[in-house]
Amino acid sequence: MGKAARNRVLVINSGSSSIKYQLLDPESSVVAASGIVERIGEDDSAIEHRAESSTTERRVAIADHTAGLRLVFETFAATGHDLEEEGVRAVGHRVVHGGEVFYRPTLIDDYVVATIADLAALAPLHNPANLAGIESARALLPGVPQVAVFDTAFFHGLPAAARTYAIDAKVAAAHGIRKYGFHGTSHEYVSGRVAELLGRDPSEVNQIVFHLGNGASASAIRGGRPVDTSMGLTPLEGLVMGTRPGDLDPGIVAHLARSAHLDIDQIDTLLNRDSGLKGLSGVNDFRELRRRIDSGDEAARLAYEVYIHRLRRYLGAYLIELGGVDAITFTAGVGENSPQVRADALAGLARFGIEVDPAANAAGDRTARRISPPDAPVAVLVVPTNEELAIARAARRVVERLD
Repeated sequence: MGKAARNRVLVINSGSSSIKYQLLDPESSVVAASGIVERIGEDDSAIEHRAESSTTERRVAIADHTAGLRLVFETFAATGHDLEEEGVRAVGHRVVHGGEVFYRPTLIDDYVVATIADLAALAPLHNPANLAGIESARALLPGVPQVAVFDTAFFHGLPAAARTYAIDAKVAAAHGIRKYGFHGTSHEYVSGRVAELLGRDPSEVNQIVFHLGNGASASAIRGGRPVDTSMGLTPLEGLVMGTRPGDLDPGIVAHLARSAHLDIDQIDTLLNRDSGLKGLSGVNDFRELRRRIDSGDEAARLAYEVYIHRLRRYLGAYLIELGGVDAITFTAGVGENSPQVRADALAGLARFGIEVDPAANAAGDRTARRISPPDAPVAVLVVPTNEELAIARAARRVVERLD
């Protein structure tokens, strides 16, 4: 087993019907292989595996996550990276909700597994799926340290005024009700990259980061530490998302129960799976939303306008909260790939030193880059997120303490 193989970390991001994965060296950032298993539990399940310059695709029925990971291992072996023979230093798992219990990367044992399961009520779309990946990986690689890296960890130390909800304090304490925040691994990685790109120490930079994917969140970061974020107790709060509404009057829940006679599970499904862009327009894929807007679909246009309105509201709030910013950064699928969203979110803000250079914004460059004029007081950037690398580095730090 070579030194390179010994240093590699397998990163697993397990969704409800998918497994995204990467095998990489956290020190050099070199990715040996990566891929995705999709539609787990369906007859037309598939794997797409990329190693070096080749791509392997297979369509085969995959019953569950254990079968999915077994297929991943078989594909690794068939493409020159037998995980059991080469060995890996650790397996790093993305876990969405750590509650008050987990706020740093954590070596997984039976207690950790049970606690992640207990926290599923706070992230019903995510924690059960994350746990399925963990249990499968533990069964298939029993001798390899498994490390959980929590989306909520970066925001654990939010100021009390930002993390506290104005409800009965005893009720909140008894049920762990506070703002936890999510996408923390991405916000931490991207904000660190922003400081590097600006050639400044993170302690000197005030910044706003927009993580815009199917799930979306914003953060206000002062001197390298978050002071506010848009998601809350659960990933429902904040920005408009693909299938989630973001901020809404909590009285809507009681109104739906009384007037529409929906039970709590039906309301939960409505808010998690059938709201946001999908609820307003019928689609949650941003590319399809743009196509519908271009064809004159008014529902799609309204959905987009609501989406942008919410982005600008958070931008304004965070500008005030930080007392001014050095950088505004867009990341994740929509943030990295939609020049229109970036331009519309920041339109008309030149008086605040915030401008977007149209040519730089429209360029197809996929690297980290500045899209504001060189002399603009506020740097506007696009920084591709790399949660896998951040998770791999966190997992490596944990296992190094075991050596």
